Amino acid sequence: MDIRTYLARIKYSAPVRTDLETLRGLQLAHMLSVPFENLDIVPLGRTIQLDEISLWTKIIERRRGGFCYELNGLFAWLLKQIGFDITYLNARVFNREGKLGIEFDHLVLLVRFPDQPSRWLADVGFGDSFTEPLNFEDSDEQVRGIRAYRLEQTPEGCIAWQRNYDGSWQRQFFFDLQPRNFPSDYEAGCLHHQTSPQSSFTRGSIVSIATPNGRVTLEENRLIATKDGRREEKGVANHEDYTLLLKENFGIVL
Repeated sequence: MDIRTYLARIKYSAPVRTDLETLRGLQLAHMLSVPFENLDIVPLGRTIQLDEISLWTKIIERRRGGFCYELNGLFAWLLKQIGFDITYLNARVFNREGKLGIEFDHLVLLVRFPDQPSRWLADVGFGDSFTEPLNFEDSDEQVRGIRAYRLEQTPEGCIAWQRNYDGSWQRQFFFDLQPRNFPSDYEAGCLHHQTSPQSSFTRGSIVSIATPNGRVTLEENRLIATKDGRREEKGVANHEDYTLLLKENFGIVL
């Protein structure tokens, strides 16, 4: 890996060390620069590969985004090259009915610093979520911008909660603490989300990226922008407008 090329892709210019300041800066820079998107699934119909070379080519060289397996898979590679201790975790997402998704539904990262006991949950691949890592040892509310998050310990693992703009709390995903292998343990889940009609990723396209005070999302024929908790939505008239919005807001040229 060429670390300098990766850092240039995410527009990160601060010093790089194996400490919390660097980890926070890297996750925030990543989410502000690399979109969460499923365009290889819909509309392109391309098979997603999780090996390091494929991830590097797509996200760094072709300046695309991806979904959790791709974004967190590549981010973990960067963190390991810098010197962080990384554990891949199996997460399962809560749906609107409160039911959990399949095993290896989502990939999250447990990060440790050399010679330090503290543990941090990092995630650049969930879309609209925490833009800086969460302290695994802190069960209280952790404020991240205008939202807050908390980690609930359970006998089986942990639940990540998000406070919505209206003040209500919502469960995002459950994860256990058993170390996993990437990419082999996640390949079946990745295939499921590329092919199953039960996966939201096969039902329509989505491209989304964090902004300093909100988020911009292009979902089928709608452009949705949130700023300081306020939401604005407008329609996309045609394919030409869609292509222009894709380039202007996310830097993607298909």
